[in-house]
Amino acid sequence: MTTKSRWRATVAAAAVAVLALGVAGAMPAMADDGPDPASEQYRPYLHFSPERNWMNDPNGLVHEDGTWHLFFQHNPYGTRWGNMSWGHATSTDLVHWEEQPIAIPQGFDGEGRAIEDIFSGSVVVDEQNTSGFGTTEDPPMVAIYTSAYTPAHPTLAGRQAQSLAYSTDHGLTWTKYAANPVLDRGSSNFRDPKVFRYTDPATGESYWVMVAVEAVQYKVVLYRSDDLKTWTHLSDFGPANATGGIWECPDLFPLAVDGDPANTRWVLVVNLNPGSVAGGSGGQYFVGDFDGTTFTSESTVPDAALPAGEVFAGFDDGTYEGWSVENEPGNWKNGPWTDAPAAGTLAGQNPVSGFIGAGLVNGFTDGDWPVGSMESPTFTIDRTFVNLLVGGGNHPRVEGTQLGNEPPAGRLLFDGFELPDGTTLADSGWRITGDFATEPWRNPSTAGGDYYLGAKRINTWEGGPKGDDNLGDLTSPSFTIQPGEDHLSFLVGGGKRIDGTLETRLLVDGEVVRTATGPEAGQLNWQSWDVSEFAGRDASFQVHDDATGGWGHLTVDHLVLGAEPAQVRSDETSVSLVVDGEVVRTATGRNSENLDWVSWDVADYAGREASVRIVDNNRFGWGHVLVDQVMFADAPAAPRIEGYDWLDWGRDYYATVSFANAPDGRRVMLGWMNDWDYANDIPTGTWRSAMALPRDVSLVTTERGPRLVQQVVPEFAQLEQRDLAWTDAARPIAPGSEVLPVSGDVVRIDAVLRPGDAEAVGISVLGDDETATWIGYDAASGRLFVDRRDSGNTGFHPAFASLDDAPVPLVDGRIAITAYVDRASVEVFTADGRTTITDQVFPNAGADAIGLWAEGAGAALESLTVTPLHGAMYREAGVDGATTTPPAAEVTALTGPKHGPDADGDYVVKVKVGKGQPTTVVRLVEDGSVVGRVYRSASSDRVVEFPITDAAPGEHRYAVELENSAGTTDGATLVVRVAG
Repeated sequence: MTTKSRWRATVAAAAVAVLALGVAGAMPAMADDGPDPASEQYRPYLHFSPERNWMNDPNGLVHEDGTWHLFFQHNPYGTRWGNMSWGHATSTDLVHWEEQPIAIPQGFDGEGRAIEDIFSGSVVVDEQNTSGFGTTEDPPMVAIYTSAYTPAHPTLAGRQAQSLAYSTDHGLTWTKYAANPVLDRGSSNFRDPKVFRYTDPATGESYWVMVAVEAVQYKVVLYRSDDLKTWTHLSDFGPANATGGIWECPDLFPLAVDGDPANTRWVLVVNLNPGSVAGGSGGQYFVGDFDGTTFTSESTVPDAALPAGEVFAGFDDGTYEGWSVENEPGNWKNGPWTDAPAAGTLAGQNPVSGFIGAGLVNGFTDGDWPVGSMESPTFTIDRTFVNLLVGGGNHPRVEGTQLGNEPPAGRLLFDGFELPDGTTLADSGWRITGDFATEPWRNPSTAGGDYYLGAKRINTWEGGPKGDDNLGDLTSPSFTIQPGEDHLSFLVGGGKRIDGTLETRLLVDGEVVRTATGPEAGQLNWQSWDVSEFAGRDASFQVHDDATGGWGHLTVDHLVLGAEPAQVRSDETSVSLVVDGEVVRTATGRNSENLDWVSWDVADYAGREASVRIVDNNRFGWGHVLVDQVMFADAPAAPRIEGYDWLDWGRDYYATVSFANAPDGRRVMLGWMNDWDYANDIPTGTWRSAMALPRDVSLVTTERGPRLVQQVVPEFAQLEQRDLAWTDAARPIAPGSEVLPVSGDVVRIDAVLRPGDAEAVGISVLGDDETATWIGYDAASGRLFVDRRDSGNTGFHPAFASLDDAPVPLVDGRIAITAYVDRASVEVFTADGRTTITDQVFPNAGADAIGLWAEGAGAALESLTVTPLHGAMYREAGVDGATTTPPAAEVTALTGPKHGPDADGDYVVKVKVGKGQPTTVVRLVEDGSVVGRVYRSASSDRVVEFPITDAAPGEHRYAVELENSAGTTDGATLVVRVAG
């Protein structure tokens, strides 16, 4: 039954009102700002994504008056992080979402300067009107959010404090509380409040509880309030378990174990970035008890003692035990290592943990700036494993790079920009346009960037009067590429854009033949183009800047034409095993000050001489490495991080929190399907980021104690096209891979696999002749994995290509998996929801093949079902074989009485679809919002009924939308009048 929502009616009216008042900037970007969202290559059809612009953390998740509200971190003006406001979407079923006007916008002063960003938080329904913002008859919704005050704020610059906004119209419009902030600790990293109502089971006393974080201290801080305005500190929790990066977005809620209300535990969720089990962003949780004041964890994992083995270097006697140490010459603190091990945390460093004993190698002396290396005495490999504790920055060693910044041999163009003082680029023949032409003396620049050579370079921030908002081109005089000059190499730094607005270009005959953009960093590094095909031809070099906002500039230096490409400068923070002068094993940190075990299998090098080399060649963020307890052993050391409890083992499940006020005692969680390692660079179009599918969570008994299980909410079953499901019978799986006679990029896959004697077995999705995403089980390691290293477009960020895996024991020799595939993502569930892996992927256009594969003989398929799914957003039809849009339909209403206005607001709208082409989705629309939706199959009755109840007196205008896979037809309209 479909009931007209007063929410939708008021939303439509408010949208018109906002536009009428001339403040359309407060609205989400409209569809005519770009292409049809459904046509964009990576647009998800199952997952919520904003129609336009940037989105990150889910905020303010709440159910109220029959509507699910999703607020989210949003940049209303662009596709990269910034201008933080609360976007808003609503749903009646957690599946179909409608984007609403901006809820809480960024704050500005009277001169138009941004002074307050609206960071993450929560929303409660204040049923008892404790805040006084509404009434008990019409209780307010209250948002508790973090005010992140910008440097332009007159009194609170740089602080993060908690503020309130309230709504008395069911979340449509919001008013910021005049006395904000309501909780200020004087901190710059106090954020992400989650608020809930707590009732003491012994006394019956009720009050509000807030859990928030002191992000860099790895602490969850708890407060209480009677009115949401005045807060008293209760307790702190942490640090505990994973302490990589920073802690963010906590949540705290009770769950019955195995559904038994007499056996309840509390779950504390702590998201962290970076430092998750898969690297980058992720979420951990703790299970324990909350007594109204203090959360006590029963799942915290203590740091274990040394594993079995021989300690080669423990760094515990105050010396480096014979290691050769190279600190940076001239560094005033003799960094990065000094002459002796550190005792722990150094000045300016977040707390270091996970090391054992009295000392460790800590490259943070003088911060991240100094660079250097260390190498152990040689030793003979006589055990199977080298185990060691490693922490610090995640900057792996890359083969073929250099530790210096040496240019390649060849012909230096344009004197490396080292023009005589007073000589401009324009004077030397460069063509300068736009903002760069207004003050020619700025080019070449003498400021901006790091790792340039000489004193001068091109810098488009310094090259005009507007900084990052400078626009224009700088085009060189022509030069001839001589035979043998096969490569053009140059240093480039600054912003990164993949849409062509910020790039260096090689022009041949006026055509752009090569491009490169920056690394989103101040440091310059070498780029090289193979230009051998242009030998003997004239070319020019252009710096094109059509980008504004943060990192809207490039820095370029030292162009060299030569036979060989430049060696890229390494930015590694690494520890490596060296055998006969060659690096044969290597590791890096997780962007975490917590050290964890790394194990190298060195059986292949038994009896050979080796050494351990530590390199810090990075001066910037997380530009240091931590090492301790180098050991030789017969078994690998288990990484501590895998002993913690994780919400998800993939790369793209972050900032996950639960809906408040959910009906029927449900606990529904929603996460951001992205990772801060590469979030700003994913190759989507007019929008950036989606949410994961909402999940029901519960606690079940395991051998480790009560732990979470997760399942996609059952409402998504309505999207399954079961009549088109494809199944495969039990059979052996031959070694190699096979393409199945079924395909699809919006599907649910249920498979039961038996590895047998095979090394690995699995399925592939979103495949074509060259690429695919591989979901499989590695029998030797006992791990389920998603391998996206060859999944399509992976080159947009070096951290993206990954194999993400989780330990999963077989049950009776089998593994059962359920995978939701949605055009640019996979969400994999196994072990009855105990383990999940969520990853974005960006397949080649048209890649929708599904396959089955095995490495080695002996694997078997026990069952496989591929079910196509209707879409939930943007394109809903799914698979139907249509070749043209649906035919027109007849629309009537069954009212009472038969003639004249309907008497009581209860009636039925009937839609009779046409014959011929399929009509797969029928939507009933009122006031611009969908009030009813029916999915059809080929066997469905032609008449679709929409029961309407409690319609308000007055005139109701309905429109019908008819959709199939070929497009949408605007059906007939209908007016129903209700007496009153």
